[in-house]
Amino acid sequence: MTENLLAPVTALRDPRPTVVVPCYNEEHRMDEHAFLVLSDSGEVQLLFVNDGSTDGTRHLLDRLKRKSDAITVLDLPQNLGKAEAVRRGLLHSVASGAAIVGYLDADLATPGGELLRMLRLLEGRPELAAVFGSRVARLGSHIERSPFRHYTGRVFATVASMALGVAVYDTQCGAKVFRVNPNLVAAIERPFRSPWSFDVLLCQRLFDGISELPGLPISSFLEMPLDEWTDVTGSKVNVFDGMAAIVDVVGMGITRRRRKQERGRVRLPIRRPPG
Repeated sequence: MTENLLAPVTALRDPRPTVVVPCYNEEHRMDEHAFLVLSDSGEVQLLFVNDGSTDGTRHLLDRLKRKSDAITVLDLPQNLGKAEAVRRGLLHSVASGAAIVGYLDADLATPGGELLRMLRLLEGRPELAAVFGSRVARLGSHIERSPFRHYTGRVFATVASMALGVAVYDTQCGAKVFRVNPNLVAAIERPFRSPWSFDVLLCQRLFDGISELPGLPISSFLEMPLDEWTDVTGSKVNVFDGMAAIVDVVGMGITRRRRKQERGRVRLPIRRPPG
C-alpha cells in the first residue's frame, strides 16, 4: 500500500511561501536566533523536517515552534536521508496549499536574507518557475568556501551540466525555491534514487518532463548569484558520498541521452518483398 503524501493536510494554512529545512542531528549546528529572525520577517513559513535525529534536535525544534507561529515541525520516525526529508517536506507543503515552496540547509550556509531575496525575485517575476541560489565568488560578494569543496564542487557541477544538457553553474547549493505547478508535483511524487544528487534529478525531471507532461522551458529557471554564503563545519557529506553522487549523475546522463535518442529515432516502414 502506497502512502498518499499529497493528501490535503491542515497543519499549514498560510498564504506565505513555505520553505523546508531538513534536519538530522543539528542540535549543535543550528542558529536558533537566525531562524527566529527569518520566521519573524512575515515573508515565509518554515517547515522543519526532523529526519529521525538521535540527539536533541527534536527538543530544539519544539522550542522554535513555541516561539513562532510561522514555524511547523514534521517529525520522521527514522532517518530517511536528506533527499527523502526534503521530498516529504515539499509534498507536505504542496498538500497544505502553498503556492511557492523551497528548501534551505539547516546550517544556514545560505543566510535567511539571501533566501528572502530569492523568494522576492520569484514572486516578482511570474514567468519564472524556480530560482536557484548560486555560489559565485565575485567582487562585492562574500562567499566563504574551502578550496577543496570549491574545486570538487566545480567538477561535480560540470558533470551535472553535461548530464542535464543545460549550463547550470551550481546544482548543489542548498537553497532553491519553486512555484507550485503540475510539473513540480509530478517531479516530487516519486522518491529520488540518490541522497546527495537529488537536486540534479529534480532539475532533470523539471527540464525533461514526466509521463505526459512536457518539460518546463529552460528560460523559466534562474540562478541567482548569492551575495553571502559560508562553508559551515560539520558537513555530513564525505569524499565517498561525493564520488557516489558523481557516479549517479553520470548514469543519469547516460540514461537521459539514451531515452532522447530513442524518442528521436525515426521508425521507417518495413518493406516486404513482393509476392
